Amino acid sequence: MAETRTENDQVAGARAMVSRVVALGRRGRFLVSVLIAVVSVAACILVGARVTRSNWPLAHAQTLLVALAALSYFASYVARARGWRRLFPPEQQPDQARCLASVGAAAASGVVLPFRLDYLIKIGTLRRLGGVRIGLDAVVLSIISLGMVDAVAMLPLSISATATSSTSLRGPLLVVVAFGVGCCVLFAASAHVVRLPLLRRSRRLRTVSDHISAHRKTRGRRDAVIAGIYLFLCWTTRAVGSTLLLSALGFAFSPPTALCVLCLSAAASVIPLTSGGAIANVGATAGVLLLLGVGKDLAINFSLASGLLLITSASAAALAGVAGSLTMSVVARGRAAVPTA
Repeated sequence: MAETRTENDQVAGARAMVSRVVALGRRGRFLVSVLIAVVSVAACILVGARVTRSNWPLAHAQTLLVALAALSYFASYVARARGWRRLFPPEQQPDQARCLASVGAAAASGVVLPFRLDYLIKIGTLRRLGGVRIGLDAVVLSIISLGMVDAVAMLPLSISATATSSTSLRGPLLVVVAFGVGCCVLFAASAHVVRLPLLRRSRRLRTVSDHISAHRKTRGRRDAVIAGIYLFLCWTTRAVGSTLLLSALGFAFSPPTALCVLCLSAAASVIPLTSGGAIANVGATAGVLLLLGVGKDLAINFSLASGLLLITSASAAALAGVAGSLTMSVVARGRAAVPTA
């Protein structure tokens, strides 16, 4: 008996040690990710200070307009989370706080993760938080639907940007428009697409096609429409934020310019084949503004400032979502612990 108890104590001690090592490993990866993000942002700011006459992109900006732009960016993440939540199956639909935490964490991590690896952060954050148990297939399928509904919701903005932009930028904008139109056609013809022999041979392709065709049913159509409205609000508030930030930096009030910048810089998220990362996004935004005739200093300062505000707003959204999810879990446990009369 004593030997058995000693062996059990040794096994328990080994398990506890492994758990501590795993926890330290996760904490270490988190700290490394935060450090890389800080270094990347600092590098962008130093490069901007090197090529412009300002040491800080918001040095001469109007504080009120910057605050309003940050609030608009934060509201865009809230709208995006509410839209994404509508695209889950009813029995596996997460709460709003989990979606907000996942959206914010993915957007904040995109500063250092290239090639849309922020999707892994989105999936991991959603599944780690408490609440309704969500399968991996449901999360992946909801992200596919999110990308398609996202492209459709962005169509009015991308068409407006194409109509008001110069000929040098219409080519890339037409790609965004074509992707949105393609998603519209795929939604409309999904009932016929699922019958194609090529899709029926592959289990994964059949699962994806069945999920997309489910949006043609009454409940699926209603959820897709509501999600599209939320995502349209997401892009609209993002455009408002960019317009306010341009005005805060001294650029004349110009919604067409903000729309053009928004559509082209958002192509990385609408068409998930391009690389992300702070340097790529900042460079793309600055390049678009330079093509629109904006001065070099203003273009670089805006690209850096918008990146900083987006990261800050995404981090705030992630923290708000985590806090809300933990609060809901504590309240649910407290209710479950109360004995019924």
